[in-house]
Amino acid sequence: MPDAVDDTRMRIAILTNEYPPNVYGGAGVHVEYLTRELAALGHTVRVFAFGDQHEQRGTLHVEGVTPPVQLEGRDARHTKLFATLLQDLEMSARAADIDVVHCHTWYSHFAGCLVKYLQGVPLLLTTHSLEPHRPWKVEQLGTAYHASTWIERTAYRNADGVVAVSESMRRDVHDLYDVPHDRIRVIHNGIDLEQYRPTPNPATLREYGIDPDVPYVLFVGRITRQKGIIHLVNAIRFFRPGVQVVLCAGAPDTAEIGREMDAAVERARRASAHPIVWIREMLPKDTVITLYTHAAIFVCPSVYEPFGIINLEAMACETPVVASAVGGIPEVVEHGETGLLVVPETASASEVEPRHPEQFSRDLASAVNVLLDEPDVRGRMASKARARVEEKFSWSSIARQTARFYEDVIRKAGQMPA
Repeated sequence: MPDAVDDTRMRIAILTNEYPPNVYGGAGVHVEYLTRELAALGHTVRVFAFGDQHEQRGTLHVEGVTPPVQLEGRDARHTKLFATLLQDLEMSARAADIDVVHCHTWYSHFAGCLVKYLQGVPLLLTTHSLEPHRPWKVEQLGTAYHASTWIERTAYRNADGVVAVSESMRRDVHDLYDVPHDRIRVIHNGIDLEQYRPTPNPATLREYGIDPDVPYVLFVGRITRQKGIIHLVNAIRFFRPGVQVVLCAGAPDTAEIGREMDAAVERARRASAHPIVWIREMLPKDTVITLYTHAAIFVCPSVYEPFGIINLEAMACETPVVASAVGGIPEVVEHGETGLLVVPETASASEVEPRHPEQFSRDLASAVNVLLDEPDVRGRMASKARARVEEKFSWSSIARQTARFYEDVIRKAGQMPA
């Protein structure tokens, strides 16, 4: 059976918090490329996103949504929740004349539920993460975290279909929210193979204070507990001599973890001679691609990762990966073939933080050192990494799979002929 029915054209509403230029995580990357490829297939795609975006390219229409008023909460952390709900109301008022509504992250789920019932169309959700597995969000949201979890749970129990970005997430959606297996389909994240490819430029390295003649270990991501960056910084003192560390890390979730990161980097600089280049600002994609390209090893120390697009980005640039064996990462990184996986021991299946943080840091360093000691192995892994991405993770294939899921869900709802 083909991935999509070529003569079926759908009107698709995509509801999302993130859309360029307001992208800070994997969900935003996913939405950007998925919508582009769905439009390329001939579907009419209307994107409603948090922000002031406005564009039209062929059958792709993008509308930014801002809160019509501002509601101040007694707890300042509740103000963002109120803004989210107001933006969701605005989205639900605009989304009409569609065949299906597809939501990304809990920020848009309230709107998705309203659109489902007001417009009488099927609701799909993509599982980029799940609130019960991110308990540290309490630091950021306060008691609004309990409201976000309730919104998420309600949406999953009302969804007509769920896209899980990994087998791990498929299990979690079923176990946490009792979503029937026949409503869940695993469709991995993807990568733009034309954009993400080896792109050397030593001048870019020099611009950021990186020595092009010394191998470096690279991290790219936000400063958040989910990404495990503190564990990586604590591992630096165990690295072999003769390696640099480049941290492309900014946008801390909270002031507290920002201070923890400052202290951890300062300790690492005192405890070792390894040069540490910390780039705090968000970098353009072409710059990040160059950093991936020149890196000896990319490290993804996440303690929770539904999929991990950053690993695909590094692999597409022919860079071997050392990553945590959590969530969907083992479905991306082949241990011993395209990189090495490290298992963070946790207290129970429901926990995400390592039980023994220092041991986890030492294990990360051990895996990094194995690859630093074996440049020939790194070279073979680099080639295999690119080949794996080309074979399994193109966005065009993922868009066709997603369109097929839309068709199946619409047909099941009785809105498309068999």
